[in-house]
Amino acid sequence: MPLTDPLALRRASALVAMIGVVLYVLIDVVLQLLPPHYSPISEAESNLAVGPYGWVMNLNFLGRAVFCVAIVVAVHLTGLPSRRKTAGLVLLLVGGVSSAVLAFFPTDVGIAVSSTLQTQTPVGQVHLIAATTGFIAALLALLLLTSWLHGCDVLRHSRGWATLFVGLGIAGVLGIVASATVLPGYLGLVERVCLLGILGWVFAVGDGIRRLR
Repeated sequence: MPLTDPLALRRASALVAMIGVVLYVLIDVVLQLLPPHYSPISEAESNLAVGPYGWVMNLNFLGRAVFCVAIVVAVHLTGLPSRRKTAGLVLLLVGGVSSAVLAFFPTDVGIAVSSTLQTQTPVGQVHLIAATTGFIAALLALLLLTSWLHGCDVLRHSRGWATLFVGLGIAGVLGIVASATVLPGYLGLVERVCLLGILGWVFAVGDGIRRLR
């Protein structure tokens, strides 16, 4: 069936999003095991883009942008249109673009700052702004789209997982805020919890769309 068929395009986009999520996680895990061995508990995921294998993480950031676009296409072609759905898809695109920006503006590593959420170079400042914008936009998008899902009968089987992963995302964002003050040694952990919420939502909803007939 050609991809000019909306149903074929919807299914293909959902599958691309799911594969993208799996590859993203696998690459993250492999990079975590390679030098310079950043701590997944205390150090941000962005640090993986600084080092001998940093270029791989930059490709991973671009991959995240790609599967964000893919899930946007899949959701757009599913169910009825609504303002919540449209707003959510636009915000999710902003999150994807922000991820692509990270690939070209590495974070500051090894610079003495009073907080892991501070930076001292212009490039690092762009990275921090893009990362913050991406997380906030993606989380707001998932909140809106999950609300829309509760009125979308064709994806009713995805509602539970979507709600669960949105909860993880919210917990992760609250943890990131706390890491700037009372939990400075746990930035990496709470950031990854937030990321797990976003990635899990994309995979679960993509799977639900892929199974539609």
